[in-house]
Amino acid sequence: NTGGVSMIEIGKVISSTPGTIHILLNSIEDFERNKPKIKVSRYISIEDGNDLNILASIQNVSAVQSNDAGTINYIVVCTPIGCYQETDNGISFRQGGVNLPSPTEPAYLPDDEVINAIFSGNDNFSFYIGHLSNNETVNYFVDGNRFFGKHIAVVGSTGSGKSCAVSRLLQNILKIKEGRNENADNLKNAHMIIFDIHSEYQSAFTLEEQEKFHLNCLDVEKLCLPYWLMNSQELEALFIESNEINSHNQISQFKKAVILSKEKHNPRMERITYDTPVYFDICEVYRYIKNKNNEVINKNETMPHLPKRSDGTIIDNSNQIYLTEEVSFAATSTAKDAKASNGPYNGDFERFITRLETKLSDKRLRFITSSQKPNGEKYKTEDFGEILKQFLGYVDKCNVTIIDLSAIPFEVLSIVVSLLSRIIFDFAFHYSKIRHSMGLVNDIPFMLVCEEAHNYIPKNGGAEYAASKQSIERIAKEGRKYGLNLMVVSQRPSEVSDTIFSQCNNFVVLKLTNVNDQNCIKNLLPDNNVSLVAVLPTLAAGECLVVGDAVPLPAVVKMDMPDPFPNSSNVNVYDEWNKDWIDIVFDDVIRRWRKE
Repeated sequence: NTGGVSMIEIGKVISSTPGTIHILLNSIEDFERNKPKIKVSRYISIEDGNDLNILASIQNVSAVQSNDAGTINYIVVCTPIGCYQETDNGISFRQGGVNLPSPTEPAYLPDDEVINAIFSGNDNFSFYIGHLSNNETVNYFVDGNRFFGKHIAVVGSTGSGKSCAVSRLLQNILKIKEGRNENADNLKNAHMIIFDIHSEYQSAFTLEEQEKFHLNCLDVEKLCLPYWLMNSQELEALFIESNEINSHNQISQFKKAVILSKEKHNPRMERITYDTPVYFDICEVYRYIKNKNNEVINKNETMPHLPKRSDGTIIDNSNQIYLTEEVSFAATSTAKDAKASNGPYNGDFERFITRLETKLSDKRLRFITSSQKPNGEKYKTEDFGEILKQFLGYVDKCNVTIIDLSAIPFEVLSIVVSLLSRIIFDFAFHYSKIRHSMGLVNDIPFMLVCEEAHNYIPKNGGAEYAASKQSIERIAKEGRKYGLNLMVVSQRPSEVSDTIFSQCNNFVVLKLTNVNDQNCIKNLLPDNNVSLVAVLPTLAAGECLVVGDAVPLPAVVKMDMPDPFPNSSNVNVYDEWNKDWIDIVFDDVIRRWRKE
């Protein structure tokens, strides 16, 4: 009996180092009798004097032949994870701060009362994750404010259950269970935005009409993402090839045209810049560039050295004319009376013009280049609020917004992710500043779920990933201050930007079989949790290692299955191949293909 709690002594400490404690079990009989509790990832309690007990996690159990013939000694290797003591208010546990036990200190199997006291829900640890894998009677709770108020990483190999884990976590917040919405009569203030790469999550948040749960699902047909919301980096990534020799000239004239068009369409606004999110006409920019490419300048000394039309007249307001009219320029000439020569950019923008034409005529990019209201009108500056509402779920008061990126062309995926995440960040930033000016904090926090993050925020990548990396890395570094948090989901953590993962405070790690991915997670975990990485290849589907500053202590947890289920199950290939031949209506496939 130790500290008022009943425990079974099983052995004594024979050696201890800062990260490892070796315990010699008393006898084979003790081992056989308690074998179900002496397993990897179960717990051992060790006396530390002053009414304190060290709680350690079992890492290894080995049998060693002793000097006496036929005698087996059992050695248990464990890692200290915290200490606890009994108080008037129950058992008090704290992570870390462990004094290493001296050899001969007794070791015990802690009673279930101790383990339940450490893991049970209370005012601090109130968000339910699942139950301990090695003890189904013990529920596992984390600190909800610390867990969702800081960035989260959810990682695991293909088939390990990442989509189910993410769905279950979000359903737990929303009180969705077994297809029922417990908040049906009381809409809560939760705000989640999911970047869905594979169209998996819509089914996980689609409930029966009587459950009064509205889902905001934006696919390429519904998404309104007008090009004028883009900043300079995103616009240039979409329309300019950065590796061309004259790209600096393309950028300078493109920038000038964009600003001129913004000023033209927003005459009441002052201090308009390249990055100001106001309407401009991309067709005007195209005309401006085309005129610059064909421009001929008058060199006749009797007239101003300005652009010259084919009828011999001079253009003295080219900035405005070039936006609205495709000019027919005079021919170059060395004759004294008709002397004219090519403008500074004449002929330089042929490839640039072709690229602009291609982008503007590409039907796959209509949601960017020609997004329209339901009545067919263009979105203008005054519609910015309506556009924001669709991203943030405020059109129909939706807790969950799914942005389906599955049909987005890969060449613009990074730009789309960049634009969406930047707009969400900027909204959180400015809303927070308004609240701070009143002495208040942001009362509308958002969580941005980045599914398959390695596709658009990779560790290594060219200029095509620059925009999305910059936007999401900014959220990782600064978002928490403004009520915007990330949940980064990936099957290849070793291929995701280091900046992103280094800012994550909590990790939900499912089965990882790749050594590089295991090492990546090992390097991110606190030193006293590193040994837990050894269990990652052996986890079953739905089991996860939960580590971070929101957890009572790291543990392997079995999560409940989500209900409804995400559409992420694999095809049962063998079963399908054993069915009778199935004909395909190819016309249906082709029609959908062409439409997208």
